[in-house]
Amino acid sequence: MGEGNNKPTIAIIGAGLGGTIAAYEIQAVAKGRANVMMIADSDTYSFVPSNPWVAVRWREPEAIQVHLPPIFAKKKIGFTSVGAKRLHATEKRVELNDGASVHYDYLVIATGPDLAFDEIEGLGPHDGHTVSVCQTPHASAAADKFEEFCKNPKPIIVGAVQGASCYGPAYEFALILDTELRRRKIRDKVPMTFVTAEPYIGHLGLDGVGDTKSLLESEMRDRHIKWITNARVTSVEPEVMHIEEVAEDGSVKKTHDLPFGFSMMLPAFRGVPAVSNIEGLTNPRGFIIVDKHQRNPAFPEIFALGVCVAIPPTGPTPVPVGVPKTGFMIESMVTAIAANIAAILDGKEPTSEATWNAVCLADFGDGGVAFVAQPQIPPRNVNWAASGKWVHLAKIGFEKYFLRKVKKGESEPFYEKLALHVMGIRKLRM
Repeated sequence: MGEGNNKPTIAIIGAGLGGTIAAYEIQAVAKGRANVMMIADSDTYSFVPSNPWVAVRWREPEAIQVHLPPIFAKKKIGFTSVGAKRLHATEKRVELNDGASVHYDYLVIATGPDLAFDEIEGLGPHDGHTVSVCQTPHASAAADKFEEFCKNPKPIIVGAVQGASCYGPAYEFALILDTELRRRKIRDKVPMTFVTAEPYIGHLGLDGVGDTKSLLESEMRDRHIKWITNARVTSVEPEVMHIEEVAEDGSVKKTHDLPFGFSMMLPAFRGVPAVSNIEGLTNPRGFIIVDKHQRNPAFPEIFALGVCVAIPPTGPTPVPVGVPKTGFMIESMVTAIAANIAAILDGKEPTSEATWNAVCLADFGDGGVAFVAQPQIPPRNVNWAASGKWVHLAKIGFEKYFLRKVKKGESEPFYEKLALHVMGIRKLRM
């Protein structure tokens, strides 16, 4: 599979938040000097940050989705939605699910994660007893279950299991559920518990940002949401979750058998099967090893960005806690990779590095929490968090802007603008 010309081929695996924007940005910097090819497993782009809204029917799936093939055709970027079956890195070849192959000169891996629901018995939306907001179809199925739940209210459990590296959506969904249950006037019938591997509320896999500990604890107290931290979920049965609360020395301090009628637990992530277990490319969890230029040392023609990239945790915790790859960090990885590929096409060495800053808007439906961490991993130059109704409005604006950007095929960096806007609010409040 190829273009049939002498230009180098730049293949991208994954048409999610990072991969789609990477395709646009790489095509822009290539300036016709290379063939850019997207290998996706779907024709549809879904705006994942809006999935918690889908799970309570504040959004329908089609409202946050974009049909990609005509946009890629207009941008003159190759596109297949057959999906990658296996990367053959030594051959510079991606085997597709239909048996065909894409040969590349340069490869950008932006697959996102494989969701490790199977690592805990009874976890997940497929063969388990919990729902998910990790993918838009998951969130849509969760909305159906939530509607049924509301007819017969029982306790709710929301959180993130051991090894998870994405915590913002768990807090967001717990507080969105609280808002929706109050709107339905059944909140008084629903005890809620937040269960997390984090050592404290607001850790977020980042050892906190600004005052996220106090802000989120305060929100949860105000909304009568109890919590269990340092939690290890051992198994999930129908309407019962079994949890070990772990002490600082790693011993089991307490066990909990929590009843529930509805539960959303974020799973641990690992690398997708198509790229896992390749010597020199991935770590034991299947995440791609990259240097400061987002380039793999063993296969320098391979770059990677987003959730599939290997990042060590911020420090030891009683229960394993991963580091999130936030949108701002992903966007900076995209920009660095595009600049480095442009340099290579010019016959130069890559020099661009991602900034790895973080800006996050966690919406609660009637308010929210925003934080800025520069850089994401401490110690930081900027370490700030704030809450207010303005966060909800900002999240709506963010969704509209980003979807419009995807539909138009634009590569303009958005998170940087968002960070500047949020920091502007910070200065006004100082």
